[in-house]
Amino acid sequence: MGILERIGEIEREIARTQKNKATEYHLGVLKAKLAKYRTQLLEPQGKKGEKGEGFDVMKSGDARVALIGFPSVGKSTLLSTLTNTQSVAASYEFTTLTCIPGVIEYKGANIQLLDLPGIIEGASQGKGRGRQVIAVARTADLVIMMVDVTKGEVQKELLTAELEAVGIRLNKKKPGIYFKQKKAGGIKFNATCTLTKVDEKMVQMILHEYKIFNAEVIFREDCTSDELIDVISGNRVYMPCLYVYNKIDQVSIEEVDRVAHIENSVVVSCNMKLNLDYLLDQTWEELSLLRIYTKKPGRAPDFSDPIILRGGASVEHVCHSIHRSIVAVFKYALVWGKSTKFNPQRVGIHHIMCDEDVIQIVSKK
Repeated sequence: MGILERIGEIEREIARTQKNKATEYHLGVLKAKLAKYRTQLLEPQGKKGEKGEGFDVMKSGDARVALIGFPSVGKSTLLSTLTNTQSVAASYEFTTLTCIPGVIEYKGANIQLLDLPGIIEGASQGKGRGRQVIAVARTADLVIMMVDVTKGEVQKELLTAELEAVGIRLNKKKPGIYFKQKKAGGIKFNATCTLTKVDEKMVQMILHEYKIFNAEVIFREDCTSDELIDVISGNRVYMPCLYVYNKIDQVSIEEVDRVAHIENSVVVSCNMKLNLDYLLDQTWEELSLLRIYTKKPGRAPDFSDPIILRGGASVEHVCHSIHRSIVAVFKYALVWGKSTKFNPQRVGIHHIMCDEDVIQIVSKK
C-alpha cells in the first residue's frame, strides 16, 4: 500500500470516528500517523532523477511575497499591475505554468512578488505541480491568498486545507510547548497551566507513535494534540497571510462590504484597478518592515535612501547592514524618532529601532 492510500485510509477513519472522551486517545494517535505520512510524502523518494527545469527563483529584495490561488483568479493580472514584470494573463485556466518573479518598489523597499501557478485540489499530494508551488510558498515572508469573490469562502477553505497538509500555518503563532528529545530518563511531562484538550497519557501515546521514549515536554498554554504534533515534527512554517478577494466589480456593494470586514481580508478589482493602494499598505503592515535613515555629524539626514530592516531590529542590525566592521568600533548612537523618549537620545547597541527613525553612529577614536 502506497503512502497516498495510507493517508486516505487514515483520513477516512478520522472522519467516521465519533469525537468523545473514549476516542480522543485513538484520534490523537491517528493524527500523529497522518502527520508522519504527510512528512514522508514531501520528502523526495528513490533515486535522483534527471535534472529538470528550475522552478524556484533566487531570493532578492527586502522581503518575499508569494501569490497563491486557484487558476484564473487574477494573480498574473495583479503581478503585471503592481510590478513592471509582464505575466501572461488570459481567460483560460493554467496560463501561468512556472514561477514568475516581479519587484514592487514601495516606500523605499524592494518587495519580491512571486506569481505562482494555480493550485488545484489535491496539490499537497503532488497534483498539478502542487508540491513545487507549495515548496516555494514556504520560503516566503508573506502569503497573499487570492480568491474569486463570487466563490471566496469555498476557495479559501480548500487552499488553507492544502497548505495545512504540508505544514504551512497561516496567521497562527507557534504553540507554547517546550519539547526536547533526550537520550535517557523517560518522558518528563509538565504543564504551567490547566490543560483541557490533552493529558499526560495522550502526550505519551503521540510520542510513542513517533518512537520517542525519552523526552521533556512542558506545556506553557492550553494546546491541542494537533499543535503538539506540529512541535514534535519541527518542520512547520508559521507565516502571515492576506486574503485578497478579486473581481469585486461582479458582486453587489453589500457583499463587498461584508467581505471587507472579514479579518485579514482585502477586496480588490485588478481589471478596474480598485483598492490596490490599500492592498500595498496592508502588505507593508503585515511584513512589518522598518525604514531607518542615516545621518552624518553636522549634516541633515539622508531621506532619499533608507535602510530597510525587519521589525524588532536593533542598532546592531543597522550597523551590520551598513558594514560588518562598524560593530567592532561602535561607541554609541544618537537616535531621533518614535523609539526614543527624547530627541536625540544616546543609545547602546541593543536599542530596538522603530519605523522612520534617524540614526547617527559614533565610533571609538
